[in-house]
Amino acid sequence: MTYEYEGKTEKEAIELAAEELGLEKNQFDVEILETQKTGLFKKGHVRIRVHTVDSPEHVNPEFEGSIPKTGKSVFANPLPQDEFEKKIIDFTANVISKMGYEVTVEIMFREERKIGMRLNSSHSSILIGRKGKNLDALQLLVNVYAGRLGRDDLRIILDTENYRIRREESLVRLAYNTADKVRTTRNSILLDPMNPFERRLIHTTLNDIGDVETKSEGEGLYKQVRVIYKGLH
Repeated sequence: MTYEYEGKTEKEAIELAAEELGLEKNQFDVEILETQKTGLFKKGHVRIRVHTVDSPEHVNPEFEGSIPKTGKSVFANPLPQDEFEKKIIDFTANVISKMGYEVTVEIMFREERKIGMRLNSSHSSILIGRKGKNLDALQLLVNVYAGRLGRDDLRIILDTENYRIRREESLVRLAYNTADKVRTTRNSILLDPMNPFERRLIHTTLNDIGDVETKSEGEGLYKQVRVIYKGLH
């Protein structure tokens, strides 16, 4: 199910969603639709869309963030530690093998609600695909399979050649460069379609820049972010 909420800040909107839905913050995905800064005559506000994660069909695990840089992650034994991990690894390797590519799959990190898996292959560029769409599709299949094994509470993150981190870094650079361009041209720029996680990264990166604002446009999962010059009031 999806719901929309508004608040003065992203934190306020998320807390409102959690309170009204009676869920913990890690039980739903947040997509930022629009963010506006506080001005002299205008109050700031953030509009979000919440995707609840009550079943595999209602989540978008392929758009979850990449490997964590800090926190409780355990970068440890790459071998499966239980039957579930073994089945997930075997399933992932089997799917890629049927695509015609050799791969070895190993555990990259473990968290309470998330497991990262690394795909080691000489065909990494194909597995990633244009802007990560092949990797996203593989990740979706693996998460649906995990749900069928009774672990729809767990997110599986696939990565290869550190693509997830490299993609995040490039999107942050894109956000700042785009902000500079709209500031120079005094116009808006519409970015290429992105998945919800990537759009949220653009929104949050530019959230504290006072003279620009962002909003999502389009339909479906792959919407576009428009970066708008609004000036300083």
